[in-house]
Amino acid sequence: QVQLVESGGGLVQAGGSLRLSCAASGRTFSNYAMGWFRQAPGKEREFVAAISWSGGNTDYSDSVKGRFTISRDNAKNTVYLQMNSLKPEDTAVYYCARCARAYDRYARSYDYWGQGTQVTVSS
Repeated sequence: QVQLVESGGGLVQAGGSLRLSCAASGRTFSNYAMGWFRQAPGKEREFVAAISWSGGNTDYSDSVKGRFTISRDNAKNTVYLQMNSLKPEDTAVYYCARCARAYDRYARSYDYWGQGTQVTVSS
């Protein structure tokens, strides 16, 4: 069984930064692509960023490209999301997830999910 635990969320002013972490259990972390999604109140869960198993390939939604950076440390079984220049519209619960296939933007491709961490950006 794989467990994913997010941390690093919180309250920040617009223009500020946060770094989210997602720690994974299990010995096969480095075999899988990982992704970050978010869900704001009253909205559907949306793709934020994804990273291949090696870290050599990344993908971002248009709304965060240039502001967020996804990375991973396979030795620590951890994936990160560095969020800069935060905006009020970034407010959401952020989830990390393991991709069951080559990384992509579709939630249905991800088989394990964390419990989420709240990010609130005040204006």
